[in-house]
Amino acid sequence: MSLTQRIFRISLLSAAAAAFLFWICHHAEVSIAEGLRSIRVAQTSDGVNYAGSLLQSIDHPLHPLAIAAAQRLLGGAGPYVWQTAAQCASVIALVLAVLPIYLLGRDLFEDDTTGLLGCILFFNNPIVGLIAVNVLSETTFLLFWTWGSWTSVRFLREGRFNWLPWAIGFGALAYLTRPEGLLLHLALVTTLILLPLHRLTRINWPRWRAAVALLVLGPAVLVGPYMAYKGGVGTRPAVARVIGTLPQSTPEALEREQPFPTGQTVLQTYAIAIVQVFKALSRAVTWPLIPLSVIGLMAMPPSEGRSRVWLFQAVIISLSSIALVRLHATGGYCTNRHALVPALIFTLAAAHGLAWLMRSVVVDAKKLGLGEGRLRPGPAVWALLLATAIAWPLSRSMTPYNSGFAPYRMAGWWIAHQPDSNKRVLDLTDWSLFFSDTPGYGISKADEVSQMTGIRYLVLNETQLKSTGHLGALARNLVANRDPVARFPEHLLPNQLQVIVYDLSAGEHEPASLAVENRDSAVR
Repeated sequence: MSLTQRIFRISLLSAAAAAFLFWICHHAEVSIAEGLRSIRVAQTSDGVNYAGSLLQSIDHPLHPLAIAAAQRLLGGAGPYVWQTAAQCASVIALVLAVLPIYLLGRDLFEDDTTGLLGCILFFNNPIVGLIAVNVLSETTFLLFWTWGSWTSVRFLREGRFNWLPWAIGFGALAYLTRPEGLLLHLALVTTLILLPLHRLTRINWPRWRAAVALLVLGPAVLVGPYMAYKGGVGTRPAVARVIGTLPQSTPEALEREQPFPTGQTVLQTYAIAIVQVFKALSRAVTWPLIPLSVIGLMAMPPSEGRSRVWLFQAVIISLSSIALVRLHATGGYCTNRHALVPALIFTLAAAHGLAWLMRSVVVDAKKLGLGEGRLRPGPAVWALLLATAIAWPLSRSMTPYNSGFAPYRMAGWWIAHQPDSNKRVLDLTDWSLFFSDTPGYGISKADEVSQMTGIRYLVLNETQLKSTGHLGALARNLVANRDPVARFPEHLLPNQLQVIVYDLSAGEHEPASLAVENRDSAVR
């Protein structure tokens, strides 16, 4: 395939990805508040102590930095501007990731069609819409991770050292976005250590020693100062628990999917964690792609360069899986988005399986009423079938109009117009309080604040109220039998999220009514 054809393909894919992601951002509900942390860091870094704000945050700095840059370009101030800047930064990062995903799929399987289909299948995955809508740091992380993975693959295939500094540099950027970015350097070093064990993967010893030395010294220079400043790989409690510098979270911790059962053994904990990680990975890949992934991996003929590359991919999958098992065993949770790295590899394998089927499967045209002979379904037919199978669950979760942050914006407007809301709101969604631009307490303070007597308003969504975990029990205990004082939106459409406000000063059976006028102006 010519360079012009590749440029045309990638440009078309990027334009389609941009249109799709912006459409998703206007038709999907925000369900995770973690991205708000990056916005708050970006807001505080916009002042005098720019570097200090970024370095002192528990999150790594590059995603907040991208949000701050987007806000500077957009101009303006206030929570609506920052939310828009965060979504723009997230979408732009994902669109820029189209090129390295295409190149990674092409070079992993030595097939341009795999690169094309890999992009289509990956961006049709519900997990991509999830991280874009919720302005999560995985968006920026994915950009640097895929570039680092591709340059690492080029180095392992060709053995040319000019690829190695790029791999180290992009790995450092991935780490400065999320702590798991360090897995790229670790996987590359582990791969080099394992290379001499098999004749198909060996390289000459002088080059081997030089590559290992560069992979040790390079990251030490690039990210060593940051790690020294932070006092370790990262300061997020989840990271500390995974690497063992902090004990596991408490049995009733808010982040746990289920309270930790009394008397559960370590062996039982890890058995449950392995099952949950497998479920998260299968959902992240999506079930229609799993058999195609198997076909794609089996359809690869062995070669010296490919063996080294796939040893590297196997190491990444193994290290990621171990980290995810530790995450669930110590923190009590592991969601689909946490399995993004191995899911990308299996999605590209599925794309190769699909490409192989496209070349191998033919249909009896006569049986289809098309005359004699045999017919080979074209790429568009296969891509449409797979995109439909993957996007169907996503389409069922879409709301029919621009909802996005609308319920949180309406609730924020309501909070801001209550004369007694200052420091008297516990917002389990976090976003509503952010849009109100008033001081209060978020979900991280829920346990502490629930014991306070000065809290009047409780803000949450129905999913949180029905949760079987500790957060759900805490919310139901606070609500008791009270009636809501406000709902946003008041009348629900199918699959739409609703933010609910309770007045904790009202009697348990005493319905309170507060007029909510002009609330629609909050979303304009």
